[in-house]
Amino acid sequence: MRKAQAYEPDDILPLPEEDRLRADLYNFIGLILSGPPDQMLLGQCSELQGDGTELGQGFVALSKVARLSKPAAVESEFNRLFIGLGRGELLPYASYYLTGFLNEKPLALLRQDMAARGLARADNVFEPEDNIASLMEMMGAMIVGRFGVAATLTQQKTFFGKHIAPWAGHFFADLEGAKNSVFFAPVGKIGRAFMEIEAEAFRLSIN
Repeated sequence: MRKAQAYEPDDILPLPEEDRLRADLYNFIGLILSGPPDQMLLGQCSELQGDGTELGQGFVALSKVARLSKPAAVESEFNRLFIGLGRGELLPYASYYLTGFLNEKPLALLRQDMAARGLARADNVFEPEDNIASLMEMMGAMIVGRFGVAATLTQQKTFFGKHIAPWAGHFFADLEGAKNSVFFAPVGKIGRAFMEIEAEAFRLSIN
């Protein structure tokens, strides 16, 4: 994703560490779902650590499977899950999960909100903007102010509630349990647990 207007680094104010970590996790999930991970990303995944929480257990599981995975095998898995012959096992788009069809009203509403924030699809990206990887990237960017002023908690809550919460948890649960998921099964676990944490945090937040 890109912003029409350029901003200097000094325009971005320091963020609390918690928000920085949230943005990092959104960006990580977006990156790992945007295409088959290369050897460098697999190496980074292999070094992840976690605690006894469900999210932490997802990191531990991803670290273990990353150490045993080769880029070619993960690419084949990615293709079976998301591309396939005609279509993959999963269709990671808000429109599909919410309406059963691609390029429907959820995509139109997202494009309206993107335009309001000055966001546009990158020239080298051709798939609909309501795919899970792009939404994770957008949320991470909003938190840190990558395209300008960082979004307020209320703005984050509104975007999450409108474009992510209604379907992302379901998608990540499907990814975790998909028959073709090996490397991506713990990615699904991480995403599902993170969405639950975010939803609860926003629910408890004061507008």
